[in-house]
Amino acid sequence: MRSRPLIVISFVIIGLLAMIAFIALSRFPAGAQLPVHWNAAGEADRFSDAGYALFLPVVLSAGMSGIFAVLPRIEPLQDRMSGSAALLDTCWTGLLALMLLMQVVIAAPAFGTVLPPTVMMAGVGLLLIAIGNALPKSRPGYFIGIRTPWALMDTDNWIATHRLGSKTMMAGGVVIVAVMMAPIAGQTRSIAVSIALAVMVISPIAYSWWLWRRNVTRA
Repeated sequence: MRSRPLIVISFVIIGLLAMIAFIALSRFPAGAQLPVHWNAAGEADRFSDAGYALFLPVVLSAGMSGIFAVLPRIEPLQDRMSGSAALLDTCWTGLLALMLLMQVVIAAPAFGTVLPPTVMMAGVGLLLIAIGNALPKSRPGYFIGIRTPWALMDTDNWIATHRLGSKTMMAGGVVIVAVMMAPIAGQTRSIAVSIALAVMVISPIAYSWWLWRRNVTRA
């Protein structure tokens, strides 16, 4: 699979993030504390010095892009990696977009704007929707997808698992976006997000095991 276009896009995004970081850092007063983490309720719960916070998205973007660029070269199932190209590309571009959103949220006060903290978790929800939509467009591999041992052993199990995972991940993403936009208490948002994530993660894993167990019983 060809990853050169995404490598170029990554360099552009990383450069843009660095430019925003430098400009915003010059506008913040000494000792300014900025958010670097948001909880399930969409509330900022961890802060750091402005320099660290502003350049965190830059470092994360560079690290993630490097990993995504290398994965196709170290995947043991090389003949099948091309079958997961759409999923890898979606994860790569989606995470870059999330890092750009993170930078905007962190740097916004330097430009006279304060965005709602729930914007970050809403962005996570949109990322899950995008990845969920791409999940069925993958084939067994050790680095991309819902890598249960039963799915890795059986292509039919992989396909069925990812079809279900696609639905649960997209539904979970919709729930997260909805509760982040709704005027509800933070605790309620946290509970809703936790339930959505649990269903999204547990359901396809349990389903993959059930499919394997059913085939073993029939044999």
